[in-house]
Amino acid sequence: MKVEQPGSYEDAAELLRAAAAQGQHVRFRGGGTKLEWGRPVPQPDLELCARGLGRVLEHNAGDFTAVLQAGVPLAAAQKALAEAGQMLALDPPLSPWGGAGDDAALEASDSGATIGGIVAANDSGPLRQKYGSVRDLVVGMTVVLSDGTIARAGGKVIKNVAGYDLAKLFTGAFGTLGLIAEITVRLHPRPARTATVVARSSDSAELATAAADLAHAPLEADCLDLWWDGASEAGAVLARFASADPGPRTEEAAALLRKIGGLTVDDDSDDEACWAAQRAAQRGDVVVKASTVPSGLPAAMAATQAAGGTLVARAGLGLAWLQLPAGDSAAETAARIERLRESLEPAPCVVLDAPTEVRAAVDPWGGETGPVDLMRKVKERFDPAGVCAPGLFVGGI
Repeated sequence: MKVEQPGSYEDAAELLRAAAAQGQHVRFRGGGTKLEWGRPVPQPDLELCARGLGRVLEHNAGDFTAVLQAGVPLAAAQKALAEAGQMLALDPPLSPWGGAGDDAALEASDSGATIGGIVAANDSGPLRQKYGSVRDLVVGMTVVLSDGTIARAGGKVIKNVAGYDLAKLFTGAFGTLGLIAEITVRLHPRPARTATVVARSSDSAELATAAADLAHAPLEADCLDLWWDGASEAGAVLARFASADPGPRTEEAAALLRKIGGLTVDDDSDDEACWAAQRAAQRGDVVVKASTVPSGLPAAMAATQAAGGTLVARAGLGLAWLQLPAGDSAAETAARIERLRESLEPAPCVVLDAPTEVRAAVDPWGGETGPVDLMRKVKERFDPAGVCAPGLFVGGI
């Protein structure tokens, strides 16, 4: 496999054009934290590393937008934006092993997940509760296609609607349509202080009730998560509030939780560790992401307990990451994943982390879910030569 690190969009365009002419397959790489996601595919002929496109091009503090090249590590971007009291409201795990390396990545800002890789994989963390998904934060994009075309869509202001919305198509496409080269993102004020209310219980029904009550209360939590350990039958609901003085809202949330009964409720003003643990639990040896609804989380907790695994979930959204114990063989682990899917139907369950032999034994995407025929037509339109990460995505796209 040949590895290239283009330093400009034109260099990337020329490399892709040449690869298409030679019938080569190309993989795009940022920080390398998600290279094992998706269907197992043969090693590509060419790997284009986006770290050569690693500059913060613009920071328009007055408009709350920034223009970032795809190879910028998220930690480096956050460090630069923090100087103006702003942030990009994305907080996925920065390392492939979860949140344990996140603090180090913030210090050594040339490491960890890049903004391009996060957008390509549509990855997110607890801040999604308040600020939405990647698609809600991207307002413009520049991409390089396999025929050498450099295409731009969107703009530098939040309300801009000019051009075809490439950002929506390329976000979550896992690099199968082309190279994400540049991204314009909307920003938010960086909170002065945070505080978290944690309610613990060994009763999953109590936790589900607590999460639902907090989700429907007019408290506007920045993060609202569930945690459940199926092996020890212990769990927690976590609600984080951020402002100059988060105290009144944390007190209101704590009072609401104490009315439920059966919960141990604590306030935590030094809450970085508990949220790092939540992000860390989104990664592991075998992790399945279930896209259900809030009312489906009790079923996800029951499935986690049956499998002896752990769960973290965005309680107000219904997204859950289930970390399962590996079986003695790939076939046993694959069977465990299929049982999980059956118990959570019709919620889509995507295998994120798993050994190659497991991802070969069970379709990570769960079959041809969604408008796969339309997605194939999109692939043919943007990558007619089939150069970009073929076979990696849902339906073998």
